[in-house]
Amino acid sequence: MIINAFMKLVTQHGFDAVTIQQIADEAMINRATFYAHFKDKQDLFDQILQITTGSFLKILDADILFDGNKIKMKTIERTLTEIFKEIQDNRSFFQLATDGSNNVQLVEQLQILLQQRYAELFDNLHITQNQTEIPTDFIIAYMTSIFMGTVRWWVHSDGSFSPDHLAHLIIQLIANGHLTVLGIELVDA
Repeated sequence: MIINAFMKLVTQHGFDAVTIQQIADEAMINRATFYAHFKDKQDLFDQILQITTGSFLKILDADILFDGNKIKMKTIERTLTEIFKEIQDNRSFFQLATDGSNNVQLVEQLQILLQQRYAELFDNLHITQNQTEIPTDFIIAYMTSIFMGTVRWWVHSDGSFSPDHLAHLIIQLIANGHLTVLGIELVDA
């Protein structure tokens, strides 16, 4: 109830304008009940962010690697589609999460998530340009910025792209350049 009230109020008034009292009133609880669960509204937002990125972990468990540096493109597309469905189901949260300082927090969470989940893949990649090795954290930052830019555009647009259409479009864009530059071989699986 608290999360739903928070999301409704933030959508209507913006994060900064919403008070704890308004959240409590909307959720039909008293302020003490709110504080029994959350320190403040930023803590509430942070916990929603943790829940959301936690759901990404389940989706990112997909086995996308094949033989070291080969990536299964169909598997990535299915994984991205599931992520975009999750985002679509929580559109109002992601509208909030992709704005201002909240966006920085979400980007940092996603970078940590990618680093942890795909450490083996990134450790096996030794990407060089002009005999200079490209740092893994740069690659992760680059990938995250592409993804977050797309998510931000999508949740603030008219939503005419379905999750599977958006995932397919992203795969087409990155497969024809970004992944091959990184030394990743693409497998249609």
